[in-house]
Amino acid sequence: MLPHETWRVAVEALWSNKLRAILTTLGVIIGSACIVLVVTVALTGRRYVIGLIEGVGANLVYANYEVNPQQAVVRSDEITLADMEAVKNTLPNVVTVAATSKPLLRNVVIGGTEHAVTLFGATDGFQVVRNLLILRGRFLDPIDQQTHSKVCLITDELASLVFPNEDPIGNSLRVGQISFTVVGVFRERVGTFGLSEVQRYTVVVPFSLMQYFTGDDAVEILYAQADAPEDVALVTTQVGDLLRNRHSRTATYVVQNLSEILNVARKIGTALTVVLLVIGFIALMVSGIGIMNIMLVTVTERTREIGIRKAIGARRQEILLQFLIEALLISGIGSLLGVLIALAIPVIVRPFLPGNLRVPVPWLSVVVAFVVACSTGLFFGYLPADKAARLQPTESLRYE
Repeated sequence: MLPHETWRVAVEALWSNKLRAILTTLGVIIGSACIVLVVTVALTGRRYVIGLIEGVGANLVYANYEVNPQQAVVRSDEITLADMEAVKNTLPNVVTVAATSKPLLRNVVIGGTEHAVTLFGATDGFQVVRNLLILRGRFLDPIDQQTHSKVCLITDELASLVFPNEDPIGNSLRVGQISFTVVGVFRERVGTFGLSEVQRYTVVVPFSLMQYFTGDDAVEILYAQADAPEDVALVTTQVGDLLRNRHSRTATYVVQNLSEILNVARKIGTALTVVLLVIGFIALMVSGIGIMNIMLVTVTERTREIGIRKAIGARRQEILLQFLIEALLISGIGSLLGVLIALAIPVIVRPFLPGNLRVPVPWLSVVVAFVVACSTGLFFGYLPADKAARLQPTESLRYE
């Protein structure tokens, strides 16, 4: 037989048992679609979680002076603006620095009711380092710092509480005994749920102004932004060494970064991907076993046909190739349909996802799903094909 005749016979054999072929193909469709969707969901979820963590501040290193509760605070060991400038000027891998003062709890009177707010000072690089989103107005600039301007930024929740029906920009806000002019409204790009200096009701003023009123020039948190993710660990070590060299050896400084959280998120994403891929491969395995069972039944049903073909000159390789082609057609068409379904699902669900979430389908997962599905069909289809090819013509012709 010519090669194209072998293909024709295989297609005709499948077409004559359409329902059986469709049901067998269904398992391959589900398995291949699972592989593509699993990889897509895992990568999308991983990127989303890592994006949320990096939204707190990209390549962020932060340090603070750790006070021993059994000992008095040593003023000379507290972090200062001079330390911040030393980090900026001496560490080559640092691109931006910022600092915040010790937070104070103050009251804002609204409609005769007092509301507690968190008040702290920040340097002009705080917005960049913490990746804050300015909703209205502007952030603090160097002129505000130099002139000790009585200006402030407030969180969007505080703005809604104090100025529910008007634009807060340019209005006066009295915090405790001091009145500030609101120059901006902000929020964290990714909420930290009150675990950072930014609380629900927060007022940010120039660091120099807080220093002027409180007489305290100590820095509560020193921030440094590394120029690249691979430099975060190095900058973390360098900031710790610099602080210890500029202060007494007995002082304790906690220098941290978000790398550990990112590593945990990556490990969780990898573990989730592996687990879901195993589920997808199990689905393909089940479909492969289904292909093998169906083809074994097919071989039994077509014993006389195989005997006649062998009697008129069909070789063993041709019988083997015919049944392998049938297995390949089932798995190939099934994997192709499964991939198309997997590609269509992200497009269908995209309108229901958050606006900043994209679901790109990795081309590698499509190729892997197609190759694995076809390989599974050939692997499990070989045993029935080999059994058909080994049938003896005389025994086949006698079969009823």
